Amino acid sequence: MPISLTTLYTRLQSLLPTHPVTPHPSTLQSSSSTLPASLPTHGLGDEATAEHLLTDIVPGLNGSKTTGHYYGFVIGGVLPIAEVADNIVTALDQNVMVHLPEQSISTVVEDRASGMLVELLGLGEGWEGRVFTTGATGANVLGLGCGREAVLTSRLKKLGKKKGVAEMGLLKACYKAGVKEIQVLTSMGHSSLYKAAAVVGIGRCSVKDIGLSDAEPWRIDIERLERELEREKEGVVSIVVLSVGEVNSGRFATEGRHDMERIRELCDRYGAWLHVDGGTFLKLRYTILRMGLTYGITAFGLFARTLPQTPEFAALHRACEGIELADSITGDCHKMLNVPYDCGFFLTRSLPTLNSVFQNPNAAYLSTTPHSIPSPLNHGLENSRRFRALPVYAVLLSYGRDGLAEIFAQQVRLARGIAGFLEGCEGYELLAEGEGGRVEIEKIHVVVIFKARDRVVNEELVGRINRTGKVYVSGTKWGGEAACRFAVGTWMVDGEGDLEVIRGVLEGVLRD
Repeated sequence: MPISLTTLYTRLQSLLPTHPVTPHPSTLQSSSSTLPASLPTHGLGDEATAEHLLTDIVPGLNGSKTTGHYYGFVIGGVLPIAEVADNIVTALDQNVMVHLPEQSISTVVEDRASGMLVELLGLGEGWEGRVFTTGATGANVLGLGCGREAVLTSRLKKLGKKKGVAEMGLLKACYKAGVKEIQVLTSMGHSSLYKAAAVVGIGRCSVKDIGLSDAEPWRIDIERLERELEREKEGVVSIVVLSVGEVNSGRFATEGRHDMERIRELCDRYGAWLHVDGGTFLKLRYTILRMGLTYGITAFGLFARTLPQTPEFAALHRACEGIELADSITGDCHKMLNVPYDCGFFLTRSLPTLNSVFQNPNAAYLSTTPHSIPSPLNHGLENSRRFRALPVYAVLLSYGRDGLAEIFAQQVRLARGIAGFLEGCEGYELLAEGEGGRVEIEKIHVVVIFKARDRVVNEELVGRINRTGKVYVSGTKWGGEAACRFAVGTWMVDGEGDLEVIRGVLEGVLRD
């Protein structure tokens, strides 16, 4: 007899309200001990396996989805309507691969969802290349793949060559184009950018950090950028990657539209591809050895563009101005949009470039007649694709621009409330000050980084906070020293209530 999905799901839901922020160490040990050492010869059956999942596995998982007090790694939460949509995704199990409107509207829904996402971000017209990915890491592979194709094909066409990298291969294309190096120019680039560079054959060593200064390493040095781009005359072509929000400080690579316009002009002049990394952070970090700092790039900075147009958020809006001038953009939906993992997105204004790299040639069974909606398998890494666009569609439809803006605003206000408390507390030091030597609260987005002034307490700070079981935070490094970071990313924010819990924890850590 088949198991009752309704009964099991109802039971699961009854467990969630009391699920802890993180499991107790003894619970983790107990859950781990129930895992089989090898494949059973005879299966347990559905009922026994379901009981094992609910009784043994669920208690060993963290509560990033079930509580508003999980502040590690910018995980996000899951909005109820997104959970409903995700259950539909599993129940109907669509493979969103080929646009077959006579069979399914899944590709139509994905197209509408990605179009509404472009509207939410205020990017304007012209973003015809749109695809949902497994995350921003995969999307960065698409971005560098498109950038590699564009910068080399441009030179090849000037030499009368009709084929690009995707057809003739990287080595042959570089040889034919007279290119001796492809460099990726960025400031505080996330480790996934280095991974993407390795995957597309550019190489991790070709990613160059050109941060402005030790005080503001997240900002890109535009003067140095121009000097690097000028190397195009020497056979060195470039992909420029701008980070939208650094994971420790939440700061941005540019300071406003004037910076973006200048960078766009330089990229056009020297034939460079301009990519904006809305990024990803799953504790994937790299170390800048000369400074002893550990950084990642966040997937949430891009959504600062969706905040209410009020003086309260004016500084964040200025930092995001001009992003629409990029050639491509990556980001995550499973963070700020609070849809289930995993879901990222890639956007580009050059659909032909995207198609030239990721098309599936010579597969007659995958071909369709021309449509206004292109088949997703020709615009991404995977042929087999989960219907991950449906939860995004549901969230955008349910909340709209204003509803999401208010959710994001509450997250920013909580982060700023935490920063304000830390700034006024003698036992803690708020970090990531800029050139002026102070942290500007109005520039804080959803990340707050700090340390304890007492060195001994600081070394144990993350552990002390997390052992309370009331909140969970991530550890990192700042200026070569241990530091702690709050990252607010869930729809379950409860403003003053959350701040009261956090204040109590931080004050208690100092007392104890």
